[in-house]
Amino acid sequence: MKSLGGDLVATWEDPIHPRNSGGSTRSYLVRRLQPHLPPWLGVAGVGVAGALGNWRWEGSAAAGVGLTLASVALTGATWWAGKPTSSQRRLHSAITVAAGSAWLTGACLAGPMTGPLADLYLMGGPVMALSWNVRLALRTSDNAGESSDKGLLAKVGLARAQIGQAKVTPNRVTAPLALEPGEQTNEDVAKTLPNIASALDVPTTAVRYQPDPDSARRGELVIVPEDMLRDVVDWVGPSLPGGSIADPLVIGRYDDGSPMQLWLPGDPKAKRNSTHLLIAGGTGSGKGDAALNLQTEILSRRDVILWLSDPKAFQDFRPLLPAYDWAVEGGAPTEIMVEAVKAAIPARTRWLGAHNYRQWLPEAAQPQTDPAHSCRKGEACGCPGMPFLVVWMEEAANTLRYMGDDAFTGIAQEARSAGTSLIVSLQRPSYDQMSTSTRASLPSVIALGCDPRDEGFSLPDRVLDAGAHPGAWGNRRPGYCYAVSTGIPEDRHATPGRTWHFPERATPMLEVLADWSARHGASPDPITAQAAEMVAGKAYTDRSADEAPAAEEDEMTEQGEPLVDPEDSGIDPERELPETEQGDDTPIFGQDTGRKPGPEEGRRLLAQALAEFEAAGQMIVGPKDFNDWMARHNLSRPWVSARLKEAYLEGRLADAGRGKWRIIRQMTNA
Repeated sequence: MKSLGGDLVATWEDPIHPRNSGGSTRSYLVRRLQPHLPPWLGVAGVGVAGALGNWRWEGSAAAGVGLTLASVALTGATWWAGKPTSSQRRLHSAITVAAGSAWLTGACLAGPMTGPLADLYLMGGPVMALSWNVRLALRTSDNAGESSDKGLLAKVGLARAQIGQAKVTPNRVTAPLALEPGEQTNEDVAKTLPNIASALDVPTTAVRYQPDPDSARRGELVIVPEDMLRDVVDWVGPSLPGGSIADPLVIGRYDDGSPMQLWLPGDPKAKRNSTHLLIAGGTGSGKGDAALNLQTEILSRRDVILWLSDPKAFQDFRPLLPAYDWAVEGGAPTEIMVEAVKAAIPARTRWLGAHNYRQWLPEAAQPQTDPAHSCRKGEACGCPGMPFLVVWMEEAANTLRYMGDDAFTGIAQEARSAGTSLIVSLQRPSYDQMSTSTRASLPSVIALGCDPRDEGFSLPDRVLDAGAHPGAWGNRRPGYCYAVSTGIPEDRHATPGRTWHFPERATPMLEVLADWSARHGASPDPITAQAAEMVAGKAYTDRSADEAPAAEEDEMTEQGEPLVDPEDSGIDPERELPETEQGDDTPIFGQDTGRKPGPEEGRRLLAQALAEFEAAGQMIVGPKDFNDWMARHNLSRPWVSARLKEAYLEGRLADAGRGKWRIIRQMTNA
């Protein structure tokens, strides 16, 4: 463990060790006495100056005035110059200068051997010199460590700050720090952390400062000189298989070896609120491993379901596909999922309120056999439980570009009271990608390495001021991260951690976990499932067969199915085009083409179109989705637009924003 103070500039007070001498007894004694000689040389110099001054100014009234003024000025200058030092040193220096200048003035005017001046010199001079010798001896024997620390603080502009007794643990030094009252604040320390790291020759992330919340000038300086996260540690499995989602989720370890934990649901006993989470990190920062750590923890719990949107076609998560309750790719399927979540939130909130839950608790996931949590008065209702819901938006920048920067705003603001957590993962959470309202509603974050210019988008200012610096890692330290969330102590927010690594050999274990979760994990409750089905239709009810079309298509290709449409099979690609005929030059753009059916036929055609979309699982439609349908029935665009507006007024369609409509499922009689 290197010294906190480093190498200090040598002064006359610094001790000289015998090993630096030439080896002889004489030279050793000379070297040992050298630090103590300056006070004695000062006494001798004052005596010589008094004798010479008496020869020049004896009995001179003008010299008396000048020497008195010089004595006062020198004493005042000494007091002023000693301001940055300790109060004891300042007072000692001022007394020494005042006594010496007073004797010198008397000696110059009356003579050094006149009256008591000789006795004062012979007694007072050695006393003054010895007092400095004693001070030096005490300083070098008992206070060397403090001098080193004070030297460090002086180097970074905190010379007057006071360091308390340091607490030393393996690979960590924690020292209380008290700043100068009225002149320094905790913000001043935050600005000097890079300089302290430079003085100690350690990484920037190894120096942190935790302010005292009850004081503007007190806190703790933490120094971790050795990077204990350097070694990669592979994932060995979930931390608590079969536990509750309310138990801590372990995603890695801190630089002192303690587990890195976070929580999603709230806990009224621990005074912890439910939270949403942002996972932010640049390319190559280990965002995929961080996601796998968190997802394996979630999917190994008994009372939670996970909905996943992944525009990358489940590149990182394919072994876990059987464990998700609902997984979709980007684009329109994600848009449908977002609308389903919006519909599920009020339904889940009503259920929790009806069963006397102010927030989701693990008991809410069990059958409701407690009369205290019943939707019936005076008796248990026996309703099926409601698992916690996690909505995961992977590579969310893709979805935000498709749906707009406020795509998740409503969910982020309302979902926590519904036993739902939103997790958004993207590389750069800047305000030009997601709305400020959405960003403000994601209070928790796992911040991995990033561009230094993007640090402010990932972490709060108070955490950056405390020494967090994800920009120092970039993509050079995959898995290094900071975790800021409810339930994590504040002194841990600026503490680096590292997630577990998922090697290729972990794939079989992921598949085993997915199979266990599919068989023993939670199933969607009727309230959530009904809300999703009403919005998503077959996109939700047939979600287990989402990958079937791709497999079928591959099979057809392997069987040698023709790749040409049967209607075009007789066309000769080498044949010349026919000559132009009359009417070929008639303009086709800008015309109100298409017929206009009567009201009854129009309603039938639109109902048929909406039923076709619904049967295909496409519950969000826009104008371009009707192009083929209009061409097939020879209908004009203005006519179709008018019919869509009528369907909206009749409640068959709902406004999905951005010029699109959401199909509302029609209830059928049993």
